[in-house]
Amino acid sequence: MIRKVFMLATAAIAAGLAAMALSGCNRASAAGGGFTMPPPVVTTAPVATADVPVYLEEIGRTTASEVVNIIPQVSGKIVGKYFEDGADLHTGEKLFDIDPRPYQAALDQAQAAMEQNQAQLANAKTNFARTASELPSKAVSQQDYDNAKDTMDVADAEVKAAQAAIETAKLNLEYCSIHSPIDGRAGERLVDVGNVVNANSTTLLSIQKLTPIYVDFTVAENELDRVRENLAKGPLKVLIQTPDNPNRDVDGEVTFLDNAVQDGTGTIRLRATVPNKGRELWPGQFVHVRLILYIMKDARLIPAEAVQVGQSGSYVFVIHADKTADQRSITTGQRQGDKIVVLSGLKAGETVVLTGQLMVIPQKAVMIIPTSAGPTTRGAAQ
Repeated sequence: MIRKVFMLATAAIAAGLAAMALSGCNRASAAGGGFTMPPPVVTTAPVATADVPVYLEEIGRTTASEVVNIIPQVSGKIVGKYFEDGADLHTGEKLFDIDPRPYQAALDQAQAAMEQNQAQLANAKTNFARTASELPSKAVSQQDYDNAKDTMDVADAEVKAAQAAIETAKLNLEYCSIHSPIDGRAGERLVDVGNVVNANSTTLLSIQKLTPIYVDFTVAENELDRVRENLAKGPLKVLIQTPDNPNRDVDGEVTFLDNAVQDGTGTIRLRATVPNKGRELWPGQFVHVRLILYIMKDARLIPAEAVQVGQSGSYVFVIHADKTADQRSITTGQRQGDKIVVLSGLKAGETVVLTGQLMVIPQKAVMIIPTSAGPTTRGAAQ
């Protein structure tokens, strides 16, 4: 029953459309002419010019400019911690204390040994001076003289050894107080107060310097000549974008080009240094890298949406003074934000169809309506 009603309704609609078409034809015939399609409605955009960057796009990864693992230089029990995990640290800021008492005792012992050795040296010097004064009169033998001199030399050496022991003891005592060697951000502490740590083996904390920060990336070896050629003219600018904020560029500068192409990958490693004062970047992030090779002067730009692709390649519709459209093949370059560079096929000042291309017929007139808002050109004049 439902199918029958549907078929009746469809027939009624078809009959109505046929009647409307017949009525339209009759009116057109009465006017003495045929039916004419109105011109297609389009929006347009001019071919603009601007200085734009020529660039390479790569994927990179951020890394701290300095990483320091805090490892004690003396063994002992941790008796103090003076920072919070994740805190910003400054050079010289105290981090840990190791129990200093054993090292203070060692220093006191070394200083006592020093006093004893100094007394022995003084006595040896006095004895040598007396022996030396009696040698010419033959009151003492040459052997006595030599023995006195040797005793004095040994005492002098023992004083020097005691002085070295004092310096070592002082240094070990200083090592009981551990300070930050760099400005940076603390990670999670790895040892708590009360634990006993071993010299040169137990890692207490890792500190990473975030300002500046490095961005490491690679380029294909077939781009190496272009990179080197432009790098020889001066530092190359780098624009960094994070996945969570793709519309914001963070500026950096290439500061390192590796000395060899990597085996197996056919790429060469570069490093950019980013000031990162606002800490937009964090170590370990994957980022989008745009390496600016040079600036192309007076490049011709059109909105990317104006470009159509056919069997013969890219083309656009160009609007003439009489408001007719003509299809023209073009060669495109790199995208610059919402626009694209045109290497050939268009001249500055010409007008291209922006939207409505589907209904445009070459050599036929079009109806142009103004655009509500033109596309942006982010990145076109970096």
